[in-house]
Amino acid sequence: MISKKFISLALCLSIITISSIINLAQGKKGIDMKAEENIKLKPLDIQYYKLSNGLRIVLNPDNSVPVVSVAVYYDVGSRNEKPGRTGFAHLFEHMMFQGSENVKKGEHFIYISKAGGTMNGTTSSERTNYFETLPAKWLPLALWLESDRMRSLAVTQENLDNQRETVKEEKRLRYDNQPYGQVIDIINSMIYKNFANAHSTIGSMDDLNAATLDDVKEFFRIYYAPNNAVLVVSGAFDISEAKRLIEKYFSSIPSQPNPPAIDVSEPPEVAVKAKTYEDKLAPLPAFIDGWKIPARNTREFKALELAGKLLYDGESSRLYQKLVKGDESVIQIIGLTDERRGPSAILIGAIPKPGKDVKQIRQKIYDEIKQLATEGPKAEEMKKLHNQLINAEIRLRQSSLLRALRLGEFTLYDGDPSLANKELQDLLTITPDEIREAVSKYLNTENRAQLDVVPGKPK
Repeated sequence: MISKKFISLALCLSIITISSIINLAQGKKGIDMKAEENIKLKPLDIQYYKLSNGLRIVLNPDNSVPVVSVAVYYDVGSRNEKPGRTGFAHLFEHMMFQGSENVKKGEHFIYISKAGGTMNGTTSSERTNYFETLPAKWLPLALWLESDRMRSLAVTQENLDNQRETVKEEKRLRYDNQPYGQVIDIINSMIYKNFANAHSTIGSMDDLNAATLDDVKEFFRIYYAPNNAVLVVSGAFDISEAKRLIEKYFSSIPSQPNPPAIDVSEPPEVAVKAKTYEDKLAPLPAFIDGWKIPARNTREFKALELAGKLLYDGESSRLYQKLVKGDESVIQIIGLTDERRGPSAILIGAIPKPGKDVKQIRQKIYDEIKQLATEGPKAEEMKKLHNQLINAEIRLRQSSLLRALRLGEFTLYDGDPSLANKELQDLLTITPDEIREAVSKYLNTENRAQLDVVPGKPK
């Protein structure tokens, strides 16, 4: 799970040696369940402030490796889109690489590549982000590139037409012409009733075709303003120099009125209980079920996130051991915790082996959920789960990019990047009873969406 940070550094965690934690993570020493509160990491060094134009800045100096990562988060995702105007958030992920006042089309990639760096951008229901990792001396380059496109993106008819076609091609490759490529979008439309939550991130191609240049310019003006963004710098850098560069490149970008408020509330029940989808590219039948769960960063969400790890995360999970290794009835287990600021979801499904009964396999998943809801996790499962959490936290903290992404999300979603220093501790204090109760309340129920995928004959 990705996290966040804030001004205060010293509040949360005292120090335990890395070697001790690695021993724990590798199972060399079992976790004392009564002493979980003593398993603490040195807090991330975090500084958080705002520019006069509203841009939120998070600085995380760490000189252990001579690299630096820059991440910019814009508070716009598919949740912000309206009927008839979907796909804009994802379209802009592409548009942002098409040049700006001082950077020609494609030069962003060239600059970063020649500096020995890597870069990318992603879109979700919750946000759009852009990030680079480079040798530390190239921090000025990364900040200049991000500021130039925030200030003066080339929103032209030519770029709109080109990227509209690029998105269409991406949809054909990743969704339309892939076996099971439509499944996640379909199950989301069955789980969520609110349009803001239910429609796909890639959006409607009809909507993109109908988009005018004025529509796209207005979208950029509203959502790509500094007061709607977070800038994170993590890695090897001098704080005073980073602040000087950020002030130089970003402070003169004008703010805009705040974007319109959105309603992502949901009724408790799922939108559609059952549906069958004929997939002409699917070689085998499959199924996936979805459950509506509480918003991210709540106690119940965290308990269900841990339940998901026990049920479907990795080869040691219950469902993998039962269905893949045990009775060898499925080719693949599908499991996903869909983390959102509003109502979220858990998805569980499988691709059965030829000749295996889909109903029986689905029932075995329900039986495993019921057992977890009735008996809760075993002590050895909790120990394994805690070891995994600690190991994952150590690996995450070794990467400047992963730190930057975590801090960006906690800042954007919660307004508090210091939560990054509490996340592991919060997860370790979730009790077996909390997991059992959350599973009983949200998963061991008939309130679920059931999608069956059946192979169809290609035209």
